[in-house]
Amino acid sequence: MVTQIQSQTQYEITWEKLPEDFVLDDEPVDNINQPLLAAALTESLQVAGKLPANALTITNYGICATLNSQFVVKAPDWGYVPSIEVSRQEVKRSYTPRLQGDIPVILMEFLSDTEGSEYSNKPTYSPGKWFYYEQVLQVPNYAIFEPDAGVLEVYQLNDSGHYKLQPADANNRYWIAEMNLFLGIWQGSRDNRNGYWLRWWDENGELLLWGSELAAKERQRAEQAEQARRDAVPQLLQMGLSVEQVAQALSLSIEEVQAMS
Repeated sequence: MVTQIQSQTQYEITWEKLPEDFVLDDEPVDNINQPLLAAALTESLQVAGKLPANALTITNYGICATLNSQFVVKAPDWGYVPSIEVSRQEVKRSYTPRLQGDIPVILMEFLSDTEGSEYSNKPTYSPGKWFYYEQVLQVPNYAIFEPDAGVLEVYQLNDSGHYKLQPADANNRYWIAEMNLFLGIWQGSRDNRNGYWLRWWDENGELLLWGSELAAKERQRAEQAEQARRDAVPQLLQMGLSVEQVAQALSLSIEEVQAMS
């Protein structure tokens, strides 16, 4: 498949699988926070059942295209591909949109000490990230997050094919239509890191929980249910029910009822 970028300079884009002998950049991530932020975004989708089996979440993982016969690989800090059409083994090293599945619906960059490249619109080889995501991949949503200050910018492709900064809603969140989710900032602790995080909210404004949060919520629910049963024992006995009747009504043993009475 060949795509043309319409501009004063002609750019030809093809979608080809990365050669096995292509040397990928193996430099470490810029700082310790990036893997934590990325893992948190993926986990809440998994816990909420919003990560289909054929979807792909990416973290510092190569997204490929061929621009004017030269392979281009960029590794965003996080991204979401709704559906891949090949086995996961085939995309173990890298992923080529259109050839192997969908275009990512959102890519994210977390600003660090090397900030600046996230805004690069350089079209010549190797193109800047902004140019690559906007003009080559045409990813509909591009988020840039500064985790230390808790500043989030969300850009969406407009009808002319260029990124436009989106305003936040009344809750300071951004609607990502392709995922049917809101993206926003949350402040708190996780993985021994206290600070700002990116979180998902559903269309009803409910926060998508992490596994630890869901477990804590279930524990609280169980404790409240147990306390409600304990409170009900003397009330039912005062109403004239026997110990045996109360035990049966509350799914307790006779010994438990006697201890609570």
